[in-house]
Amino acid sequence: MITDLFLASQSPRRSELLTQIGLPFTVLAVDVDETALPHEKADDYVIRLAKEKALAGRDNIKHKEVAVIGSDTTVVINGQILSKPDNRSEAKSMLTLLSGKTHQVMTAVALAMSSENALQTELTSVLSVSEVTFKKLSDIEIDHYVDSGECDDKAGSYAIQGKAAAFITHLSGSYSGVMGLPLYETVELLKNAGISIDSLVVS
Repeated sequence: MITDLFLASQSPRRSELLTQIGLPFTVLAVDVDETALPHEKADDYVIRLAKEKALAGRDNIKHKEVAVIGSDTTVVINGQILSKPDNRSEAKSMLTLLSGKTHQVMTAVALAMSSENALQTELTSVLSVSEVTFKKLSDIEIDHYVDSGECDDKAGSYAIQGKAAAFITHLSGSYSGVMGLPLYETVELLKNAGISIDSLVVS
């Protein structure tokens, strides 16, 4: 019987989203190499990282009857993965690339679950893909946004829940997915695993 839910992410946005729907959980710090593999497709990349984070979180817990959520988000344009910028110059390049165009935001969610009687960890995952269109950004807008620091540690160098919301002319898909954790898909993943959303015990 699953008694505890963990989030293998220190992202405040993911914590806020889980809290928003009333799920009790504990945050776990995990260390996963987020480098894409050679020729790895964007969807395979985010699914792999979400699974690795969930498993890494599971390995950090001593007791067995737990479920661990792992998630990863990336921005994709013309097949190119735009992860977190290493510096302000890279952030400006990413925003320039996104300016006036439609890109995809892919967020994968993985669930690692094990119980006292299980011989191995059960791992499931789901992928949310949204399309986001940016208005044409001026150099001044890009400079001001980058200088705000909001782009730091954000896939694609922007945060939809922040100032960058003013850049978006159209969104098709999951707003929470673009933030970093698609809530509908996450809840369905938990329910399909037999976890009661109300009490967080296997029904």
